[in-house]
Amino acid sequence: MALLRGLLAFTCYVINTLFWMLPILCVSALKLLPLNSITNGCSYLLDHCASNWISVNALIERVFHPVTVNVSGAQHFSTKEWYMVTANHQSWVDILILQSIFNRKIPFLKFFLKKELLYVPVLGLAWWALDFPFMHRYSTSQLRKNPKLKGKDIEVTRAACAKFKNKPVSVMNFVEGTRFSPQKHQKQNSPFKHLLRPKAGGMAFTLSAMNDCINKLIDVTIHYPETTPSFWQYISGQVNQVYVHISVNDIDENMKGDYANDRKFKQGFQQSLTERWNSKDLIFEQLIEKSKEGRK
Repeated sequence: MALLRGLLAFTCYVINTLFWMLPILCVSALKLLPLNSITNGCSYLLDHCASNWISVNALIERVFHPVTVNVSGAQHFSTKEWYMVTANHQSWVDILILQSIFNRKIPFLKFFLKKELLYVPVLGLAWWALDFPFMHRYSTSQLRKNPKLKGKDIEVTRAACAKFKNKPVSVMNFVEGTRFSPQKHQKQNSPFKHLLRPKAGGMAFTLSAMNDCINKLIDVTIHYPETTPSFWQYISGQVNQVYVHISVNDIDENMKGDYANDRKFKQGFQQSLTERWNSKDLIFEQLIEKSKEGRK
């Protein structure tokens, strides 16, 4: 039954994605016209199409692999506000959970993606059309060989954020930089029980580039009580419960500054994020206890 359920769900997801790709690509082509009024109108229309895409995905989930998402914490949001959204990262399923929770409640989520994901069939085009920013991270060895590359990722961040100033947007940032695993946790010697060390740079650069827009931070903690699921396990009905806690805080001016050149600000920002991660670690522990109570 799990195999049949997964195949049916996957087929429906593919059909739904291909269906919405046509209007998304057609509208995105209109954005190439050098008229601001058309470009802005197309951006709203594209986000509307993307929200419909997510809504149908949610319907497919309810039909083929229903999941109970137990949400605690903040519940009131606005589609007219600019948000920075952060979350712990364990699986690609995290993205599906976040989309299902926030669809039509906040502006459509925009993720910073690795440049290589641009070449993912169909989805790469959709992400490009929806103005998802693609980042090229350079390793220490690459920067050593070619110093001119230093700061390029910051330039890309600023260019991407410039597109987000014309209409409300939610910028998603997995600040751990990678998915959690026991091996990565041990290798990092992470001081947190359930989390990897947060990387402050991307979040700081985004807030700096959009310092006159983003004033709210949504912090999401996700816990899978059974096991951290793969995409296949999720769509084949092997995930029954997910526990999520949401907090919303104001972003004050102390979180906006020159992360690249102001050492004092950089240290303060890192300390602030570490404190937030300590709180998130405690919340994760509380979600574990809630899930245990729910199974009794």
